[in-house]
Amino acid sequence: MSKKSNSLKQLALQKFKKNFWGVFSFYFLIVVGLISVFAYMIAPDNSKYANQMHLSIHSKKPGFKVTMLTIPSQFKTEQSMFNRFFFGNKNANTEAPILRYTIEDETITYVEYASDGLEGVEKQMSLKAFPKGDISDYIKEQTFFFGTDKYGRDLLSRVLVGARISFFIGFVAVFISLIIGVLMGSLAGYFGGKVDAVIMWLINVTWSIPTLLLVIAITLALGKGFWQVFIAVGLTMWVEVARVVRGQIISTKEMQYVTAARALGFSDFRIITKHILPNIMAPVIVISAANFAAAILIESGLSFLGIGAQPPMASWGAMIKDHYNYIILGKPYLAIIPGLCIMSLVMAFMLIGNALRDALDVKS
Repeated sequence: MSKKSNSLKQLALQKFKKNFWGVFSFYFLIVVGLISVFAYMIAPDNSKYANQMHLSIHSKKPGFKVTMLTIPSQFKTEQSMFNRFFFGNKNANTEAPILRYTIEDETITYVEYASDGLEGVEKQMSLKAFPKGDISDYIKEQTFFFGTDKYGRDLLSRVLVGARISFFIGFVAVFISLIIGVLMGSLAGYFGGKVDAVIMWLINVTWSIPTLLLVIAITLALGKGFWQVFIAVGLTMWVEVARVVRGQIISTKEMQYVTAARALGFSDFRIITKHILPNIMAPVIVISAANFAAAILIESGLSFLGIGAQPPMASWGAMIKDHYNYIILGKPYLAIIPGLCIMSLVMAFMLIGNALRDALDVKS
């Protein structure tokens, strides 16, 4: 007969499994993570940053369909499978939305798509320009399930590729904040005295500066870009972790098992890393989940202000910035769709944080 283990980890896991919204959010984040990794494999427009523009079909409603003619390029692009998988396809071909076409005497005649009921320009091309020989391989009906943005780009593809920035900034920012916060909090809480006074002064100064203002200052110092935003957000979120770790260590360092470790002659480094930190990680895990959500919101705010991810990189915050004025122009979905994506991702992290808080609460 097997004996059921009543370890704290298993009890916490059992309590977490009973929380419907926590489990639902966990699987939702797994799905978003897979979408972020395989974005270019899923997106209809797998070009780099999903940046294939068609100005003639800009701002079309969800479900819009058009016939698309792909005109092969004379330039050959060499790209590895790994690069294509993670950074998109360096597509040199030209895509042209067309209304109709006819083929006569090894020549294709097509009329370009023009919105508002207008007639587009009629053009002709030799079929020799299409290497495969079968013109039907280059003419396909394309459906834009989320419509197109103001530049005629596929909004669904931009949303999928933009998930990568919002999702991974949480991991990078929280990783940076954990390294700095746990280090500073451990030193302040364990050694106390002047070390604690200096670190607490640094924490209070950092905390007194508005987060967004501090991120903007760091971003301007490091330069605008993808990784600069990650580092800037991470460097502003460590203070909360440090305060939590400091408080937990102050209340834990006088426990009997810590006193026993000192009596056995263990070094301070071993006592902190092997005995104290493993026993105080529950509140750190909870605050890390909240920091995930905060990092996503900060990045979206920076992109909205134009100092986050730079065009043509897809970012949910930048998509809202580009289309927020369309809310009063009868096409609110251009800003609402990325807004709902941000809201759902932040909500999932907050729900997981609440579920972890309840599961790791030993008093309940």
